[in-house]
Amino acid sequence: MKPLLVNKKARFEYEFIETLTAGVVLTGGEVKMLRNSKGSLQGSFVRLISGEAWLINAQIPPYPYARNEDYDPKQSRKLLLKKKELEQLAAVTKTKGITLVPTMIGLDGRFIKVEVAIARGKNVRDRREQIRRRDLERQTARDLKQY
Repeated sequence: MKPLLVNKKARFEYEFIETLTAGVVLTGGEVKMLRNSKGSLQGSFVRLISGEAWLINAQIPPYPYARNEDYDPKQSRKLLLKKKELEQLAAVTKTKGITLVPTMIGLDGRFIKVEVAIARGKNVRDRREQIRRRDLERQTARDLKQY
């Protein structure tokens, strides 16, 4: 899958347990803006509402050459999943501390898909450890490069 939008902060804030891909219902202008890699997944999440999965708070700006009178860039968009996948997600999200996070919107052939991760939030200690490890790796790479 060729990435169009990536939620970089999600990997820092959450520990991914499992990922799955889902189709998404979009309008023509939204497709054109996503193909131009315009938009943001920051602060977005997936919620199951009455047996359907919805992508909430993902921002796709309006296409400048389309009619945009009633267009809301942060509107909720329906995700297309199989019934079995929806039941699995419903069962998993009932456990405390588990959430559904969109990690990427990408092209799969000619279709636009959303990669959704079943995730558990990291605590502050884990985040600090990750930063410490990353800085240590950078420093060792610099030191090796000098010699």
